[in-house]
Amino acid sequence: MGRIDLGRFFAAEFAEHADVVAATRAALAAEFAKLVRVCVESLSGGGKLLFFGNGGSAADAQHLATELTVRYIKNRKAIAAIALTTDSSALTAIGNDLGFDLLFARQVEALGKAGDVAIGITTSGVSPNVLRALEQAKKMGIVAASLTGKGGGEVKKLADPCLIVPSSTTARIQEMHIMLGQMLCGAIERELGLAE
Repeated sequence: MGRIDLGRFFAAEFAEHADVVAATRAALAAEFAKLVRVCVESLSGGGKLLFFGNGGSAADAQHLATELTVRYIKNRKAIAAIALTTDSSALTAIGNDLGFDLLFARQVEALGKAGDVAIGITTSGVSPNVLRALEQAKKMGIVAASLTGKGGGEVKKLADPCLIVPSSTTARIQEMHIMLGQMLCGAIERELGLAE
């Protein structure tokens, strides 16, 4: 016990978080607005949002899809969104039969249609299954978007819009991803006229 100074640790974590919040705010306003626009355009035209990612990003995908299909601010009409991380039979069959790299691409192929928005969440920007899904989306006329960090990795070559959190610390990137994601939900509700 007592290997670290917990007060100093606590303060340092908050300080780093605050620095990343400030950098993200300065860097991503235009790209965030672009993401809101493509999502609203898709939903207004009968499209849907497809969220996916691994680990903590899988949890974010499920969280954000739920905020939209159920409610974010208040009870309102459901918004079409799905997380490609929840069907255990599909995930295990794809992983076993086709390989883990196709985990999301296969579902995009099956469930997506032109005009949808595929939102890949990857803190590193190099997750192979996220990259393959965005490639599949682009082939199908689906908007390929991403929340990422660590400079964007390979995903920045595929995704547009691409929100690259200016940090290399996974925890701070994830904190910004859920903040940006919840802001996206709130903006979508307002833009669709569902939050009044």
